[in-house]
Amino acid sequence: MMARPATVYSCSSCGHASPKWHGRCPGCGEWNALVEEARAAPSARVGAGSANGTRGSSARALKPVALADVQAPAVERLTTGIGELDRVLGGGLVPGSLVLIGGSPGIGKSTLTSGALGNLAAAGHRVLYVSGEESAAQVKLRAERLGGRALSVPIVAETDLDAVLATLEAERPDACVIDSVQVLYDSALTGAPGSVGQVRGVAGRIMRVAKQLGIATLLVGHVTKEGSLAGPRVLEHLVDCVLSFEGERERTYRTLRALKNRFGSTNEVGVFEMAEQGLVEVEDASERFVSEATRAPGSVVLCAMEGSRPLLVEVQALVAPSELVPPRRVANGVDRNRLALVLAVLARHGGLGLGSSDVFVSVAGGVRVDEPGADLAIALALASAAKGTELAGDGKPLAAFGELGLTGELRHVGHADRRLAEAAKFGLHAVVRPGEATTTLRQALSCLSGTPRARAA
Repeated sequence: MMARPATVYSCSSCGHASPKWHGRCPGCGEWNALVEEARAAPSARVGAGSANGTRGSSARALKPVALADVQAPAVERLTTGIGELDRVLGGGLVPGSLVLIGGSPGIGKSTLTSGALGNLAAAGHRVLYVSGEESAAQVKLRAERLGGRALSVPIVAETDLDAVLATLEAERPDACVIDSVQVLYDSALTGAPGSVGQVRGVAGRIMRVAKQLGIATLLVGHVTKEGSLAGPRVLEHLVDCVLSFEGERERTYRTLRALKNRFGSTNEVGVFEMAEQGLVEVEDASERFVSEATRAPGSVVLCAMEGSRPLLVEVQALVAPSELVPPRRVANGVDRNRLALVLAVLARHGGLGLGSSDVFVSVAGGVRVDEPGADLAIALALASAAKGTELAGDGKPLAAFGELGLTGELRHVGHADRRLAEAAKFGLHAVVRPGEATTTLRQALSCLSGTPRARAA
């Protein structure tokens, strides 16, 4: 009988395990993602067997309970004192929950978590900051910039998982930040820190302690070159909430989104601004973006919805002749595939072909918009930039929202009344949107010539 191999190959993207190495993962199709790690020891079985052929086991059978009879006690959340963070979390941290927050280096993950712990400590909660990448002295330099609350947070600088878990059991904090989960090391597992087996095992042990002691735990994670959270996909399945901190280091604005949330909505977004004293909440982001909007050709204000929150952002477009084949298509803040769709609909149903021009589309301020309601604003900005015609209504920038169909029709999007109310709040009464007078893309493009019909809301 052939001996069972002592190692297994696990995918660093999806966690798929294979007994032999493959160039391409059989689970997710990722190339060169299989990493060798030690095979887990099989669990011991008690009993040689039974009359019906099933294996014996020492585990006792459980009695199912009807969902109607399950008692669900109300859990009081821990408010971090940062309104934008609490909004994305669904009202605050849930005791015993595991939250994974990821973002590119220098985006402000440590600054955000340090500020949250400082506010919790000031509110009388027991907190703990576990730093694996920086020394206590380095963390103190950042805390001095944030203020006195952050300086009151107790910290341990350690990468050994056993020591960290022992500290959690001894201190029993209400909330804890582990920065970062990729540098913790479990001596009982093989592989270097950050490997598939280590990250999966470390997160699993942290989860068991956090659930047992009721500790709300924030795990800081790295981001790959492609912008996705590093580590196996099973890590995202393991935690209760996955937050993505987005933005550009050169820009002042940062956005916080929930990619997964077992205790709240995944449609909310938080907006922050990086200032000298750290991250500052931007409670009324629409006012900032509208005040900076221009009336130049290629500029349109998009009435977007981020969860339950209306948001006005400026969409800018630039169309320039190109000698490259194929011409460049650059999208910043919008999906590149969505931009290709809008260009195709413009060429086929709008009479505006840009196949020989370089096209650049950007959402001002470093904000990313993923909803289909941005299609019409992108199309109007491209048409305005291509023809050099200013889109303005009543002396102010033109606003727009709506989805483009492949046959050139305008489709309605959700919460139109809230989008219009947000635009009217800042004096933007000229709004191009799907309606009885504007049902196709050609009708919407008539605002380039200044017709009253397209300018009316």
